[in-house]
Amino acid sequence: MNIHMETTKLSVYTDGGARGNPGPAGCGVIIFDSNDNLVDVANFYLGTATNNQAEYTALLKAVTIVKKYAPTEVTFYLDSELVVKQLNKEYKIKDANLRGLAEKIEAMLSESGINKFTFKHIPREQNKFADKLVNLAMDIALAK
Repeated sequence: MNIHMETTKLSVYTDGGARGNPGPAGCGVIIFDSNDNLVDVANFYLGTATNNQAEYTALLKAVTIVKKYAPTEVTFYLDSELVVKQLNKEYKIKDANLRGLAEKIEAMLSESGINKFTFKHIPREQNKFADKLVNLAMDIALAK
């Protein structure tokens, strides 16, 4: 089967989670093209982190992965309303660690060549596959 992937516009679903807050944490990234073809999937065990640190780290990982496809437009979908509102400048980022992660994401995006990027909040049910990747990363790491 030969699928032509159209990677100029990408939809990126990210999730991060921690068991305990802070506790063992992981993140997941799923990327689709404009034809809803799966482009990339990744998950990472993060060690000890808070749930919000894991959410931001998921975005950092996603931006790193997305850059290799050289898209012009990217929509990031997250089930963390807090992170979306912070990145959209609706909420201030009070935590210094999270502010540092947000600044890193913004710097990476501004250097990426992506002309348009948006952050959108989605219900948890619409992000279940990224959530499964988060739990898989933690399960595998903690089973060792």
